[in-house]
Amino acid sequence: MPSSSSASPPAGRPDAPPFDLVPTDRASVAAADHEARNWTFDKPGPVRVGSRDHMVMFARMLLETHNPYKPRVLDWPKLDPEAHARLTSLPIWDIAVQTEGRASLRVLDYAATITDPLLHEAMVMDGNEEARHKKVLSNLVEAYGVVLEPEPEYKGFRDVEWGWMRTGYSECIDSFFAFGLFEAARRSGYFPPDLVDTFEPVIQEEARHILFFANWAAWARAQQPWWRKPYFLAKTAAVWAVLIWDRLVMARDMGSASKDTNFTATSGSIGVTMTAAEMIDICLAEDRRRMAGYDPRLLRPTTVPFVIRLARRFMGKAKPATEPARA
Repeated sequence: MPSSSSASPPAGRPDAPPFDLVPTDRASVAAADHEARNWTFDKPGPVRVGSRDHMVMFARMLLETHNPYKPRVLDWPKLDPEAHARLTSLPIWDIAVQTEGRASLRVLDYAATITDPLLHEAMVMDGNEEARHKKVLSNLVEAYGVVLEPEPEYKGFRDVEWGWMRTGYSECIDSFFAFGLFEAARRSGYFPPDLVDTFEPVIQEEARHILFFANWAAWARAQQPWWRKPYFLAKTAAVWAVLIWDRLVMARDMGSASKDTNFTATSGSIGVTMTAAEMIDICLAEDRRRMAGYDPRLLRPTTVPFVIRLARRFMGKAKPATEPARA
């Protein structure tokens, strides 16, 4: 359904408190959730990548699909002892909280350099939503008695665009697999349904973030003068090289993984037993589902799905899913 309503002002602006318009009744919550997943640019016709219309489209998408939930008022369900033990035993919470905090600061560092008012507003919204993810995770571990390590001091990058690109491409990798792992955990019943429902807006928010970033990256690449394009492409390749190396280190030794790397839990750590082919099929299906409601003229993140589809060709047939994917 098209959406052209004004977004709630992002945190950090002087004219409004952060995320202040929070729906409370069931119908309003459902409407906010629908608007966060479905959006169409109100200007008809083709949109050229790199044009002003392209930037307006992806910036407005992020602003107008903002879901104004407040982390503090999320209803954390009471867990039975077995579910509580499963949740608190996961070795991811320190990395998760620190990752979201770093992502927020890196996005806001880059946002401070943007002069276009609309793109600046969208970038600030992105950074503040990352901070809200950290708050959600912090509230979760507080609610269930998980003790976190002290956070290390944040050290930004001198090249703030590098920090933003590193965060964006990292989320493109991790969110793709997180979509599948979250769905696999939902199907398996590893986490109670109420807890899954509580986290659902956060997972969908990551879909919006990588959609926004993929379009920014294409727009920014098109904006480069001819003499700077090789440098921008080299920077992009360097970011990918760093992220791939980080994940190779993590795969080699999860226990000593770099705390400067976004995390994705392994399927075993959430109690899901399936083949790599089955997991890949769920990830691909969930990636399509979560992106389906947004204007088809918006570019989708393609690198990770392309590589995964290529790898999938060399695997056997997966067993039929025990539960059909959600519509």
